[in-house]
Amino acid sequence: MNPPALDLSGVSKSYGGLRPLRIHQLTVAAGEHVALIGLDQPMAEVFMNLVTGASLPENGHVNVIGQSTTAIADSAEWLTVVDRFGIVTERAVFLEALTLLQNLAVPLTLDIEPLPEDVARRAAGLARELDIPSSQWERPVGALDAATRTRVRIARALALDPPVILLDHPTATLDRADVVPIGEHVRSVASRRGAAIVAVTADRPFAAAVASRVLTLDAATGRLTESRSSRWFGW
Repeated sequence: MNPPALDLSGVSKSYGGLRPLRIHQLTVAAGEHVALIGLDQPMAEVFMNLVTGASLPENGHVNVIGQSTTAIADSAEWLTVVDRFGIVTERAVFLEALTLLQNLAVPLTLDIEPLPEDVARRAAGLARELDIPSSQWERPVGALDAATRTRVRIARALALDPPVILLDHPTATLDRADVVPIGEHVRSVASRRGAAIVAVTADRPFAAAVASRVLTLDAATGRLTESRSSRWFGW
């Protein structure tokens, strides 16, 4: 049996908020799609840093695919942990003047002007996977609409075939009409790839579209409660 994609137990981490981030227990199975509600953006950043090993909990443990983040020995080993995640966040900057394909190529190579033919093919494959029309591929990222930019962020996060896709409030800039289609598309892509999803969001329709399990955090206790609602019952 494969180890869980993510396992947190008894975790707490202070970060300057009213109370520490607390997670009593969270286990995400390999290939499972989970959405977390109840973490604001500062708390979400702390959560992302904990699960990627960028910071360590003050209490409890964080395991990533069977490896404890406290056992990471050095920066080289940490990079192998980070590579297990495809991270979708507004904090990951675009090269605004460069094209959509060049931005998708950034995780693959530093040689992006011009793009090598094999890299261009891989970047185009990522764009197709997120249903980005070819008419957009040579446009500067700075000229794209919010929905296309979000799809580019997701495609770029998939470039290294991560087993876990982490999403940090990905719908904050989207029109409401784009929220559910993008959530359903991410879920479909992750299913095809066999990747787990952990989506931190305040957007319940997105949560129901992207995940098979939606959990709400009680910030005071750190306990996560599974919602009985779903996209099929009208969130």
